[in-house]
Order: sequence, then structure tokens, then C-alpha cells
Amino acid sequence: MSKTTKNKSANPGKITWQPGTVLSPVPAVMVTTVGNTGRPNIITIGWAGIICSEPPMLSISVRPERHSYSLLRESGEFAVNIPDRRSVRETDFCGVVSGRDCDKFHETGLTQGRSETIKAPIIMECPISIECKIDREIELGSHSMFLARITNVQVSEQLIDDKGRLLIEKASLIGYAHGHYYQLGKQLGHFGFSVKKN
Repeated sequence: MSKTTKNKSANPGKITWQPGTVLSPVPAVMVTTVGNTGRPNIITIGWAGIICSEPPMLSISVRPERHSYSLLRESGEFAVNIPDRRSVRETDFCGVVSGRDCDKFHETGLTQGRSETIKAPIIMECPISIECKIDREIELGSHSMFLARITNVQVSEQLIDDKGRLLIEKASLIGYAHGHYYQLGKQLGHFGFSVKKN
């Protein structure tokens, strides 16, 4: 985490901080992978995001020393599973314990589900699972970024209304900010509300 310096900003009421990863909140997602051994793994990732609409793509960033890094390179695919508040303990566990040492599905009690387009399983307890195939890897420094095409999405039935709309507000999703997990809360607006005419 970034630490404050003793330098005041040129702006009143501001303090200058060292450059650091303070962009917040970020998603806390559980990424499932499976390598040549056939045993799937789960890694919790905060550095994930949408990078393109057409074609639909996202990115995840992983440290090369993590167990899932080699599995990602072996398989060329993964699933991003978006947890809700009920799975926050399992989400944290999968980020601090290595899959080299244990079977995280067994240890957490999370349920493997079947993906439609990749070999890696989805996590049934997560309301949204996004199946992805890796397009390219970019080495950045402490992390490597995997850019991936979204090949399928699985969503819990209770989040879809009778008109086929995704009711994301019912998912009780969590976010991660400055070392802590938070449940996403009150809706403050919608895309374009600032210019919408009454």
C-alpha cells in the first residue's frame, strides 16, 4: 500500500502520496484454472477488468510466482467467477493459500460447475461466471497481464427477470478497497442519468 509523504499538494486540503495501487474499489473475483494435471485451482484476483466491448474481452493480472500462473499458460483459458457476500470468506481464503499446497475446492466446500466453452470449471456459488480464452500475455513487472476473449457467461437464474434483463443489483456483489472487502450498496444513478431530461 502507498504511504503518505510529508509533502503538501499544490492544492489546498490535499497531501501528495507516493505512486501506488490505490485505485478503488476493484472487483474481488475468483479465477478458476486447470492445467495438465487435471486438478483445478482457484486464485482470488483484484487486478481484473473489462478492456473491450467488441469483441468482449477482459484482463487479469497475476504474479508469475503464483501457482495459477503456470496453469494459465498451460491451458490458455480460465473462468472469472464473481462472488457475492455469502462467499467472502472463501474468496479471501483462495487469495492467501496456495493451490500448490491444497485443493481449494475441497478446503472451501465450493462446488465445481461445468463450463460450456473451456475445460476449467466455474464456481456454482458465484452468481456470475465468465468463461475466457487467453488472447495474449503482457509482462508488466511484478505481474503479467492476460488479455482474454469472453467466450460464454453463466448467470444465476434468479438474477434474470421475465423480460430477460440481468438484475445485477440483486446479486449482493463484493468489492475490494485498500485491504478490505465491501458489499456493494446503494445505487446512486444509472448510465446517462446526468443528461436525461425529465
